[in-house]
Amino acid sequence: MISSNTDYNPEIMKELTDHIIPFWTGLSDDTYGGWYGYLSYDLVLDKEAEKGCILNSRITWFFANAYMLLGYESLLNQAKRGYSFMMKHMIDRDYGGVYWSVDRKGIPVDTTKHVYNQAFAIYALSSYYDATGDMSALGEALTLFHLIEDKCRDADGYLESFSRTFEVTGNDKLSENGVNAKRTMNTLLHVIEGYTELYRVSGYTEVGDRLADALMILAERIYDAKRNRMDVFFDMEYRSLIDLYSYGHDIETSWLADRALDVLECNGPKVMSAAGTDKCNSKRYEKTVAELRPILVNLRRNVFKVAFDGNSLPLECEAGKVDTRRVWWVQAETVVGMVNGYRRDGCREYLEAAKSEWNYIKNYIIDKRPGSEWYWVINEDATPVEGEPIVEPWKCPYHNGRMCIEVLKGDTRVG
Repeated sequence: MISSNTDYNPEIMKELTDHIIPFWTGLSDDTYGGWYGYLSYDLVLDKEAEKGCILNSRITWFFANAYMLLGYESLLNQAKRGYSFMMKHMIDRDYGGVYWSVDRKGIPVDTTKHVYNQAFAIYALSSYYDATGDMSALGEALTLFHLIEDKCRDADGYLESFSRTFEVTGNDKLSENGVNAKRTMNTLLHVIEGYTELYRVSGYTEVGDRLADALMILAERIYDAKRNRMDVFFDMEYRSLIDLYSYGHDIETSWLADRALDVLECNGPKVMSAAGTDKCNSKRYEKTVAELRPILVNLRRNVFKVAFDGNSLPLECEAGKVDTRRVWWVQAETVVGMVNGYRRDGCREYLEAAKSEWNYIKNYIIDKRPGSEWYWVINEDATPVEGEPIVEPWKCPYHNGRMCIEVLKGDTRVG
């Protein structure tokens, strides 16, 4: 059933129901399951392309949450499609964990076991359990949680990339900008995200404890207090490897970590309001909440002051040089982050920023061509960067679909 709050955002509702959902439903592979893995910039569908397991997890998460918002049986059927593909093809039943990718038929292609991938599977399985009540999905999520904690963690945090049998390998999949990082902010953030959802739906204390630990790593090892930003790439001792300010990751962190703290404060399943504003009495994680909340205030304030140009957010700044391209996921996370900032801090400028960003997305990021979705990236002059695919293992409805869902769940008019 549609929440009455969706009346406040008809444009965003329309984008979700008339554009994003039909597009991804149309990519269903009815022969082998899951969804097709590649659509080129020129809108040529490659039905033989590999299927990234991150892509499948994210789409499964999206349809489960779209179903919980809208209540349409067709959305639940799509979530079931993703869950079935995960169970049959993505999970290694011999050594445990989720593969990096499989072929169209579901045969493993890249058997790398990356913590980032395990975290997204937990995220999807937890939401699927929330949508369906299927205890087997919760059991699989908990198995992956224990796998991460048992095989992928050392005394200081998380290692990231492993072989099929869990020997440590090079972390090239989550390293960029000319560095090969042992630890990354990005992987830690999505461990937090997956554990947040798992703790929210299960209430298991062990999950809450490890979530709190991960948040403290974020606060004490990742956050650069002098520059009010998160560093991105690290060696084993959390020494930063590059002067990189990732605007998109910081605005995303500002609201995902707020959500995690909400769940910790409530210390149990399904007790938050849709807007994430319920107050609970648990004191178990008081220190974590007290240390991290001010950091998140600083993160969004700094991104707003330093990077937001009044309409949109550039990608990043490396060694003082700004990458002025506008990437789809950064724009989507800016809307959510600014709405979250307005709800929590009461800053009207953040709400106006969210509205301006949504207008920018409508005008330039959404691809108006029939059969397309959102451009991957556009130039500073708002022209699309030709050649970047519309769908590939990282390009999915996780960011833009989630933007719609988060705004619609609340009571803040943006569109």
